[in-house]
Amino acid sequence: MSRPAYRRILLKLSGEVLMGDQGFGIDPATVASMAAEVKAAKESGLEICLVIGGGNIFRGMAGAAKGMDRAQADYMGMLATVMNALAMQNALEQLGVHTRVQSAIQMDAVCEPVIRRRAERHLEKGRVVIFAAGVGSPYFTTDSGAALRAAEMRCDALLKGTSVDGVYDSDPKRNPAARRYDRVSYDRVLSDNLKVMDASAVALCRDSNIPIIVFNIREPGNLARVLAGEGVSTLVGPVED
Repeated sequence: MSRPAYRRILLKLSGEVLMGDQGFGIDPATVASMAAEVKAAKESGLEICLVIGGGNIFRGMAGAAKGMDRAQADYMGMLATVMNALAMQNALEQLGVHTRVQSAIQMDAVCEPVIRRRAERHLEKGRVVIFAAGVGSPYFTTDSGAALRAAEMRCDALLKGTSVDGVYDSDPKRNPAARRYDRVSYDRVLSDNLKVMDASAVALCRDSNIPIIVFNIREPGNLARVLAGEGVSTLVGPVED
């Protein structure tokens, strides 16, 4: 499936990807591997924004399900995304990639606040910008944060790196006969509840005309292949094949 040439992308990674084979936390070797994928994409000439979830450390909705106040739990989850952002920043800079972390919750000792024009300038200077702490408010997921930053930064596409190679009509881990889509519409994702991203994130991408590309980030070199139109992935856009 051919892809248009992108100038600027937002890469959304789930926090669970950073765990590697562990059951919790951050695996430095896995983070280094993810950073190498980002560096390879950066060297192709792209401007790259990153958003990383926090589910490897704390997931707000899971805390709320166990009786915690939802807003308090979500703020804890936002802090987890800052930890992941700092881990990725360290890994990228060890590879010689200049980065800046911008957090929607202000914490000047470790990162910048989210300032769109400053982020634009970082991208123009060749830096990778890592957005942390979601949208800075509870009741919104990091998927929504990724869609918001993609729209705000006028990204050409939002790439969601997961543990599966695209969007299926049912859970491929439970249903061996699940069908993978090469291309699927935003409206089909929403109407069939296909679990690509949460509904508000998909709707924002639809309204901003930002394609969502879902692919397996765990496969080495897959990000570069997908960007070149060679890897296995699903494109979520305005129309289907």
